[in-house]
Amino acid sequence: MEQIKHECGVAMIRLLKPLSYYKEKYGSELYGLDRLYLIMEKEHNRGQEAAGLGCVKLDVTPGKEYIFRERAQGSGAISEIFANVHNRIEADQSEGIAMEDAAFVGEVYMGHLRYSTTGKSGINYVHPFMRRNNWSSRNMLLCGNFNMTNVDEIFNEIISKGQHPRLYADTFILLEQLGHALDRENERLYRRFHDEGMSALPLAEAIARDLNVANVLKRCAPVWDGGYVICGIVGNGDMWTMRDPNGIRPAFYYRDEEVVVVASERPVLQTAFNLEAEDVKELQPGCALIVDRNGSSRIDRILPAGKYLPCSFERIYFSRGSDRDIYRERKMLGKMLVPPVLKAIDKDLDHTVFSFIPNTAEVAFYGLVGGMEEWLIKHKIDDIKELAASGDLTDDNISAVLHRHVRREKVAIKDIKLRTFIAESEVRNDLASHVYDITYGSVNPGDTLVTIDDSIVRGTTLRSSILGILDRLHPRKIVIVSSSPQVRFPDCYGIDMSRMGEFIAFKAAMALLEERGMRDVIDAVYEKCRNQDSVPTEELENYVKGIYAPFTDEEVAAKISELLTPSYVKAKVEIVFQPIQSMHEAIPEHPGDWYFSGDYPTKGGTRLVNKAFVNYYEGRTMARD
Repeated sequence: MEQIKHECGVAMIRLLKPLSYYKEKYGSELYGLDRLYLIMEKEHNRGQEAAGLGCVKLDVTPGKEYIFRERAQGSGAISEIFANVHNRIEADQSEGIAMEDAAFVGEVYMGHLRYSTTGKSGINYVHPFMRRNNWSSRNMLLCGNFNMTNVDEIFNEIISKGQHPRLYADTFILLEQLGHALDRENERLYRRFHDEGMSALPLAEAIARDLNVANVLKRCAPVWDGGYVICGIVGNGDMWTMRDPNGIRPAFYYRDEEVVVVASERPVLQTAFNLEAEDVKELQPGCALIVDRNGSSRIDRILPAGKYLPCSFERIYFSRGSDRDIYRERKMLGKMLVPPVLKAIDKDLDHTVFSFIPNTAEVAFYGLVGGMEEWLIKHKIDDIKELAASGDLTDDNISAVLHRHVRREKVAIKDIKLRTFIAESEVRNDLASHVYDITYGSVNPGDTLVTIDDSIVRGTTLRSSILGILDRLHPRKIVIVSSSPQVRFPDCYGIDMSRMGEFIAFKAAMALLEERGMRDVIDAVYEKCRNQDSVPTEELENYVKGIYAPFTDEEVAAKISELLTPSYVKAKVEIVFQPIQSMHEAIPEHPGDWYFSGDYPTKGGTRLVNKAFVNYYEGRTMARD
């Protein structure tokens, strides 16, 4: 019900044939550009604040441009950048330039979609970033889906080498670090070929031919701490994508004799290239997919694989539900909620209506309802057996049993025409209560209404509008069901959940501590977190877990229900959360659960959660880069 922002989506395309090949087979030299557009539109859910694309041409004669970039901000950025690119191509053609020589018509493409989780905005922060140099093998385009937890450490490292970054932000700093390593790789080859007697253009061409991107990444990556998929194109045409050692952020690729492509999500590639799920491969943690300028591709291990902890929240909330496995997992998330929901409704299915808000929760809704139907079938069998044993197995009694069903309704429909931002602040909340239209008559007075959501992080929309809207249907009880567990800890790997004080689970635990005279627990956690600043990285512990330790999940959930229920709501409200163990059973291949458990995959995450609590306690907003 509330929007949570994911940082970025990435796309990479390397054409392996001459442009004339795509003109003959697909009718246009713009095949790569068109595929990039399709991939980016299909990944639009991953970033609606800005978009950018980059292009590198191969084998361009000196004096002609071979590296291009276009960026724009706003929800319409994808359309804007591609319109600008096509206008540029048309302008070149109107001047008599052949299509294959026009700007942005090349063999290597990069696309990026951005959601900022840093608070920093402006065109200067829109990917791809570009490094310029007169040597093609020293130019670079860089983009990524990442957030580094140790920007200070990386910054200090490059400062110690004499560099002077223009801005203090992780992408700028990575560009400087990778650029320095790229220079060192160029210098290594320069010395080698110079000693062999080469000079001038042949020497430059030899460097461009033999440049080893893996050497660049191996020089830089050991200091990185975070969740990341980082993509680059070198001006000579080398292309690469690298994934973090824990697999926190996702990356998928496909390659054949025509193309090598990378995207943040599997179904995007399936749609763009008409592929089966098995055709698309997942880039393994700590590895880089590298495509050399000659078109040969390989998977190089850059860092040792860490504990495999891909983000579970990615699967629950952000990733496209059209993915085969994600669809199955989200249905299972709903099914796993059957026991706690049955408890919440006292197993009274006859007087319970099931629905979902928002639309992204629909798949989990199918799983919940399907699980309820399975439960009901077992009880129908038992009821018929009892009728048979008692001699009451009449047609009417059998019919009554068989007609019992799980009631499901579309109780709320979002009115996308309403725009509350135009209102004055004092009436905005009132308008927000009308963002959804309800289906009158879908719930009978005295019924329990069960509504499932993907997650409940801050609870602001529930409190300000949703519960009041549902209460208009006059249910006896409203049960809000979250297909994810309680979000208790901030993220630091690229999702917009960084401040402790915003989490409703945290507010509930703090309220319980205050109510029960346990202020000493809060103070003790603060002291332990503050002392972590001087602790070696390998000894860091997440002491914020101590805030939740005195309470059961049910106690926290009950307090959340109390905090989020407006005084004017007449129905009883209960909020049910997915147990963490149930989530792991539903999503076994994505065990990263630090949002819920506080078990961070990197020590940088542990350091930042303690810092987040210190900042909360001291009344500061957590600064992030």
